[in-house]
Amino acid sequence: MFRPKVPTNPTPTGVVTPPAIEPTAVITHAQYAPPPAPMPTAPAPASTRPTVQLTPGALVALVGGGTAVVLVVGAVLVSMLLAVAVTAASLAICALVIRSLMASERKRR
Repeated sequence: MFRPKVPTNPTPTGVVTPPAIEPTAVITHAQYAPPPAPMPTAPAPASTRPTVQLTPGALVALVGGGTAVVLVVGAVLVSMLLAVAVTAASLAICALVIRSLMASERKRR
């Protein structure tokens, strides 16, 4: 019940031979026929999608939206830079305090 059953490979029924390779025919220039000329096609129908037209109001809205995105992304990046600077300053202050404490501990002994 718990023994795995390994499938057995069937034995070949006869001698297996590779398929015969047939030589390819060489086409001479006299036998070569050029491809037929392409058939003229009808022009593509006009697109049914509406075209985008920028009105002055839409253009102002687009510029205002772009400006808002730039300001928000800039504020996020500046706040991240400020967070890194505050962290670095606090680590520097902690290092100075620890160094001072260790130096005063050595002087007492």
